[in-house]
Amino acid sequence: MGTSPRTGSEAMSLFLPQSPFVQHMGIELIDIDEGRARLRMPFREELVTVGDMVHGGALASCVDIGIMAAAWAGARLPEQLRGVTVSMSIDFVQPAHAESIDIIGTRLRAGRHLSTCRVDIVATDDGRLIAAGSGTYKVG
Repeated sequence: MGTSPRTGSEAMSLFLPQSPFVQHMGIELIDIDEGRARLRMPFREELVTVGDMVHGGALASCVDIGIMAAAWAGARLPEQLRGVTVSMSIDFVQPAHAESIDIIGTRLRAGRHLSTCRVDIVATDDGRLIAAGSGTYKVG
């Protein structure tokens, strides 16, 4: 990252557009604030499993990225700009068919290094719950 971020939210705003994987997925940051982040993944033919159904692996990746964004969201900035998802789980509720999805990450608890986060994957147009996940992320 060329510019030095002053907050975790700024770090995410700079990192996400430069991440090759995030770009491959087509994910964009919509909003980020203290302990929460909203991202969007537009429908892409490359991310289907069969017909027009979005692949579960793509949805799981969205949960992972949502956990990361929520963990970094806000003013807190570690001494070292690094982080990793330590654990995550996902429940698939219903399929997404040829539609954009929103990734809504919320930090539930922030410890010194570990944050616990929840992520809801919802249909952009009508807010239907597609998948729900949670995980632990290590910052710094």
